[in-house]
Amino acid sequence: MPDHDINADLHCHSVVSDGTLTPEALAARAAANGVQLWALTDHDEVGGLERAAEAARANGLRFLTGVEISVTFCSETVHIVGLGFDAADAAVRQGLYDTRNGRGPRAREIADQLARVGIKGAYEGALRFVGNPELISRTHFARFLVEQGHCRDTSEVFRKYLTEGKPGYVPHRWASLGDAIRWIRDAGGVAVIAHPGRYKFTANEEYALFTEFKGHGGQAVEVVTGSHTPAEYVEYADKAKEFGLAASRGSDFHSPDESHCDLGRLPLLSPSLQPVWSLLADRVQ
Repeated sequence: MPDHDINADLHCHSVVSDGTLTPEALAARAAANGVQLWALTDHDEVGGLERAAEAARANGLRFLTGVEISVTFCSETVHIVGLGFDAADAAVRQGLYDTRNGRGPRAREIADQLARVGIKGAYEGALRFVGNPELISRTHFARFLVEQGHCRDTSEVFRKYLTEGKPGYVPHRWASLGDAIRWIRDAGGVAVIAHPGRYKFTANEEYALFTEFKGHGGQAVEVVTGSHTPAEYVEYADKAKEFGLAASRGSDFHSPDESHCDLGRLPLLSPSLQPVWSLLADRVQ
């Protein structure tokens, strides 16, 4: 089977960060949907990877270690996926710990802002949706607001309350782009720009992101992902070729009820692209 014909899903989240399924349930769902190569990429956390690897073996899936690291670039939060790295690496673990450490104070500030517009108890409410309290995020607040009837769905919560300029939006300074790429590369992995179509960059800012990413040693970009349109598949395939980057594919699955795309249901990569997993053949478990 040619590399590009592999049904790979290299971006999804479990209860260890802001997903709603366990690593074991994700592995079973991926296998049922025909996924052949899978990675769990929880936000700024590798605590679910041992369980995920064991579940992948039990379900006959090939597996890559993964993580999604939050970085700040041009005052925007950008996500960098790491694949195939040593999850026990001390620098990776310390860097992720430091990145997670700012989420608690930020969450309390989000709750304070929501209280000022009449939404009480948001911090405690969000905690009920959190699998890992170190990783409380806007998604957990969104689920609480939906449960309480403030909005119909989590997308509406983000539009009304949790994006820049809205009550409840609190920025957080994450890791630097160079730091995130260095942690991944030094631990033997490949760094990937996650869902580039989601960032609200100007053309010049996006060019700067790709240029600096490549300059720091980043090697791949998500081309086919749950939040991209078919036009963006083409746009970022061209961007991958322009910058000499491999291409990745991942649903960014969080929940059966919330996600744009289920595990393993995306179109295959174009045969004109170099799949990121071709760079990681010796790291597949």
